[in-house]
Amino acid sequence: MREPAGNGQTRPLWVGLTGGIASGKSTVADLFAKLGAAIIDTDFIAREVVMPGQPALAEIREEFGDSIMSADGTLDRAALRALVFADGRARRRLEAILHPRIQRATLRQTQQAGGDYQLIVVPLLAESPLKSYVDRILVVDCDEDTQIRRLLERDAETEEQARLILAAQSSREERLAIADDVINNDGDLADTSAQVAVLHEIYLSLA
Repeated sequence: MREPAGNGQTRPLWVGLTGGIASGKSTVADLFAKLGAAIIDTDFIAREVVMPGQPALAEIREEFGDSIMSADGTLDRAALRALVFADGRARRRLEAILHPRIQRATLRQTQQAGGDYQLIVVPLLAESPLKSYVDRILVVDCDEDTQIRRLLERDAETEEQARLILAAQSSREERLAIADDVINNDGDLADTSAQVAVLHEIYLSLA
């Protein structure tokens, strides 16, 4: 149920967009943006809150040590990713530092973004407190083999590391269980675009 935005008007419809790593969330978000949807990407927010000088970066350095820092004083995201995906306890410590800050920044951006509906991109929505804020959940879905292939092309150095990354996230079944809407991203861009166009019209009507 949408609540007033604080100015007597109903706030925009909030759609939480999520999916496993390398499922194509950014591609889908870009397609919605081309149709005029307001996009709030928590991946970008997560990068902003760990910029040099931000309190979160100091906390992360204190928690995990200098091994996750680059020579120029920025966060070595690859080193941190390798550490937390191999250690569930470390991942939870990192989430305790980041999640409250990301949530606050996300809610601030929703007040500024406007639009009939807003797409809030949250990679780990199933595990995030933001899940309780959104009106609908859209899951970008693809099979695991596709994820692993994309990870090897993009992030992971080995198939073993790719599988560790997948295992650290909620399962495909868990994501689909919370979905109101699903986009299958195993096909080509034209197929994905067609699915986005249908949902865009649905969200406009709901808004």
